[in-house]
Amino acid sequence: MDMTTTRFFEDLDRRGFEPLLAKTSGTLRFDLHEGPQTTHWLLEIDRGNLRVRQEDQEADTVVGTEPRLFGELVSGQENAIAALLRGDMTVSGDLRLVLQVERIFPGPPDSRGPHHSFERRTA
Repeated sequence: MDMTTTRFFEDLDRRGFEPLLAKTSGTLRFDLHEGPQTTHWLLEIDRGNLRVRQEDQEADTVVGTEPRLFGELVSGQENAIAALLRGDMTVSGDLRLVLQVERIFPGPPDSRGPHHSFERRTA
């Protein structure tokens, strides 16, 4: 599993509250497919309050993609909407939740405005 992805979800869970999602509630499951193995991350949002678990559970929205692409999304190297339109990412359920959560993904490294950074750290 890409450490950038793990760091992204751990940071969301530690953050506990995300102001950009203060008007959002629902559950998203991210299914990261690598060959025959799938890693599941469940994000619960209750008016901005966040809880993350690594489990395969029913969700309002399920996002499927490869771990490599998801790592690029959470590091700002790739755009979620563009990946969805290209067919590199699938969504079933409430697409509005994806559009809301996409707001907390970092933009490209050279973009202006606020950034959340989930950089890969080396041990």
